[in-house]
Amino acid sequence: MSHAESDATPIDLLSLDRQLCFALYSASLAMTKLYKPLLAPLGLTYPQYLVMMVLWEHQDLTVNDLGKRLQLDSGTLTPLLKRLETAGLVQRQRDQEDERRVRITLTSKGCALKDQAQSVPKSVGCQVNLTNQELMSLRTTLTELRERLNQG
Repeated sequence: MSHAESDATPIDLLSLDRQLCFALYSASLAMTKLYKPLLAPLGLTYPQYLVMMVLWEHQDLTVNDLGKRLQLDSGTLTPLLKRLETAGLVQRQRDQEDERRVRITLTSKGCALKDQAQSVPKSVGCQVNLTNQELMSLRTTLTELRERLNQG
């Protein structure tokens, strides 16, 4: 605290608007709300979209690897994967080398959905109204924050 702050009215450290956690939480809610109408035509929720993006990159992952990539535990991920399987977008199969592991693969329908999803990032980019440089800087800052929090 600076000398000027100590002479002024005490700062309310519990003021909601001063909290980093609330700024992140409310921004996350707003971002999820932004995605909802963009993902509805694809038949995906935001968490399902995140799973699909990882699978579009890798096509075949274990549940454990997928969870690590998304930073989700299996209790959260399993029901999500079941819904994606019911929708015909992914297949869940026991690994032939180690039956304790479950492998997740895209179906042809899941692969085809990638083409339909191409417009989503562009639409989000237009709606957040930040330059590419601002977006990259914000993403870098948030990634660094996440890494520090995970270390700590």
